[in-house]
Amino acid sequence: MSINNILMRIQMAGILCASLLAVAPVLAGDWGINLYGLSYHWDRDVARQNDLDNEFNPGLGVRYSMGSWLKADAIIDAGAYYDSGRNTAVYAGAGLLWPLDKDKRFNLGAVLTAFHSDTYNHGDPFIAPLPFFALRLDGVTLNLTHFPKIRNFNEVAATAMFITIPLH
Repeated sequence: MSINNILMRIQMAGILCASLLAVAPVLAGDWGINLYGLSYHWDRDVARQNDLDNEFNPGLGVRYSMGSWLKADAIIDAGAYYDSGRNTAVYAGAGLLWPLDKDKRFNLGAVLTAFHSDTYNHGDPFIAPLPFFALRLDGVTLNLTHFPKIRNFNEVAATAMFITIPLH
């Protein structure tokens, strides 16, 4: 991938994030900053053999919490990060997180996500549902998601972790 392609993807993610932030005062919800960071590859040998073993995945994104729907918290996430194949991945997704306890600290749900990266699906954009777990702590949310192994889309199952810092 050329430096121009990388810069174009980062610029697209930046424009998407800036656009979402620009409408923040109009929308009645809560905003947060996503800081991407880590992943774990379950079949480490296959990950190494296919050069998909990068487990430090820095990136930046936004989260918009739209409120409650179907007894769940409705969210929209968008951002860009350095993925397991050492390419820039951009994504946007919408999902629901159901609380597992009365304090809403432990949450489980799914996010329907549109992705684009040269690492996944032979570089073609695609849409996939992903399982999602969120642990709300004081001032930060710890997020875990799992990318299952799916032939021709993702060659190695991985679990990713990132944090969301609320802006309110």
